Amino acid sequence: MEFDAVLIEPRRQAMTQAGLWHDRTADDYLAARLVTDADGLALSAFDLVADTRRDLTWAELDRLASRVAVGLRRLGVGRGDVVTCQLPNGWQFAVTYLGCSRIGAVFNPVMPIFREHELAFMLAHGQAKVFIVPQVFRGFDHQAMAERMRPDLPDLRHIIVLGGDGPGSFDTVLSDPAFDASAAGLDPADRLGPNEVCQLIYTSGTTGEPKGVMHTANTMFANLSPFAERLGMGGDDVIMMFSPMAHQTGFMYGLLLPLMLGARSVLLNTWDKTRAAQILRDERVTWTMASTPFLIDLTTAVEQDAIDTSALRIFLCAGTAIPGPVVERAQQVMGARVVSAWGMTENGAVTTVRLDDAADKSASSDGVPLPGMELCVRGADGQPVPPGHEGELYVRGCSNFGGYLKRPQWNSTDAEGWFDTGDIARMDADGYIRICGRSKDIIIRGAENIPVVEVEAALFRHPAVQSVAVVGYPDERLGERACAFIVPKPGQTISLEQMTAHLRSCHFATQYWPERLEIVDALPATASGKVQKFVLRNRLRTENQDGWG
Repeated sequence: MEFDAVLIEPRRQAMTQAGLWHDRTADDYLAARLVTDADGLALSAFDLVADTRRDLTWAELDRLASRVAVGLRRLGVGRGDVVTCQLPNGWQFAVTYLGCSRIGAVFNPVMPIFREHELAFMLAHGQAKVFIVPQVFRGFDHQAMAERMRPDLPDLRHIIVLGGDGPGSFDTVLSDPAFDASAAGLDPADRLGPNEVCQLIYTSGTTGEPKGVMHTANTMFANLSPFAERLGMGGDDVIMMFSPMAHQTGFMYGLLLPLMLGARSVLLNTWDKTRAAQILRDERVTWTMASTPFLIDLTTAVEQDAIDTSALRIFLCAGTAIPGPVVERAQQVMGARVVSAWGMTENGAVTTVRLDDAADKSASSDGVPLPGMELCVRGADGQPVPPGHEGELYVRGCSNFGGYLKRPQWNSTDAEGWFDTGDIARMDADGYIRICGRSKDIIIRGAENIPVVEVEAALFRHPAVQSVAVVGYPDERLGERACAFIVPKPGQTISLEQMTAHLRSCHFATQYWPERLEIVDALPATASGKVQKFVLRNRLRTENQDGWG
């Protein structure tokens, strides 16, 4: 398939001359590891469902990647073909990506939570030639789902199943030891170049058709190099990843970052806060990254079981604003630095706080841009707004994506390279930003913008509140009103009167108080922990109370 990554070539020369694109691929970084540390431990994959682990050295990782490459080649997969992978975190995910790269195939990770509704579009749009699924994961039969979809996907030639021992199994098709003899026949000329699309990853499609984000080795590693430098990371780090590797967080920072650094990665295929805390202790994990719900869970587990986390230096938290009390408690309990960050599938992490910033900076800021990236906050007139004022956030630089597959009209990038993120933010005089919400998440009540992030942070400080999301709903007189969806802590509750009394004590203007309160058992969220506010807005819009919680 042809990939219309039209945003790569216009900036290729400038990015290369500036030293921001290093023209190195995953294959190059793995080759370097084989020279310097072939027998070093590269990856430890924990299957928490089966209660097993698998350790791989760099040499073993290389050998398994070549088996996958040979297996895919025998299926007729070659340059430009899309291989869709719905596997959970594990060594099979890692070697499949590396195997694809060796034969010029494009890797398309999709979340294990996706079902026919999402996958039918993604597989057809990306013209996937191979679909790799677990046989059964978390009680769901992925193999049966894939087979049901096959008749409507004319480009799909092969379904490969992880689990079992049939002719279409992963072990038979992609991991046969007999393939080792054919590895020498793989032609290095088939490998993807640094400016060719190597990853096709779809946005969640929470508000419409999913968009196929195209990345190259240059766009992804241009993010990882300054990211690692700012956070003082190196080959001695042990990087734990429990965010799904089918999400950009897990893919870039659980797979590519350790590969680039020569650091060991520790992978968990599902989330269990108690086991995660124990593994973090036992493996002497130094660094991890996830969204706020994971940080809260891990802190709780560490505190409850008195887990030794002395090796942990950094928990990088992104995806949503981190309430101050969460930062304070996590840093006190685990002894690690909580680092806030902001980014998108389209560009990876764009901002982080610095390690020499004040300890509470992560509660009030999403950081400053990494080298090679620029930010601009614009008003409704398209002009930059003064420091401290909210506006639409634009970003440009080395890690911006190559465009949306077959939808260049949606690239949202102007002639000067500025990408419209769809986020609302404010920037202070020192260049630190604070994400205030998505442009569609703004609540305008009687011509007054409600500072949603600040209201949520204040409500989170209430002793009965475990998590909260504030969204708008239509009002004939005021245009919009605000509703707070609150998940109480176990054994606790909160009333509308108690909520407003709390906001009063926090000195919020009355106009900012949510007029409505909904108590729920859980907030709808993506697998990476981002609250799906559109679900909450739809509930308010339809006033459908059936089946909630």
